[in-house]
Amino acid sequence: MNHLVSDPLWRRSHLGHWLALALQRFDQRVLALMAANDRMPLALSHLCARGSLTAAHIHITRHLDVTGLRLTELAQRAGVSKQAMGKLVDQCEAWALVQRQPDAQDARARRVVFTDVGFAWLQAYEEAVRQTEAELRDAVGAEVAAVIAIGLEAYAA
Repeated sequence: MNHLVSDPLWRRSHLGHWLALALQRFDQRVLALMAANDRMPLALSHLCARGSLTAAHIHITRHLDVTGLRLTELAQRAGVSKQAMGKLVDQCEAWALVQRQPDAQDARARRVVFTDVGFAWLQAYEEAVRQTEAELRDAVGAEVAAVIAIGLEAYAA
């Protein structure tokens, strides 16, 4: 059996590779901007600057509704296991970003909701995402950025 591949570089030059690198760069820039945001709570800013808050924590920010969600729903949206999301929520709860509250529709269930600190985090996240998107447009040009956005939206749908 021949295990040689015609082009051994294909594993580092396919679209999925570039998407992963782009997302990593995007998330790193967002976290750097959040660390420098004067309106973000100082403790969270320091956690971002030290690398304690990572792209994994952004999963909660991206997927948690402002009205809250059950942990299972949050994990499904983020594409991670309930156990992994539970650990992230535990960390975010320790940092006062979120809290667990009783679910009004099911007394056995709990909802994960943003705290006031979490809403400040969410605002800083929005500002950082908007600035990072603007930087991407500046780097590749408005037309290319529009094509990227349209293409990724179509592909993800």
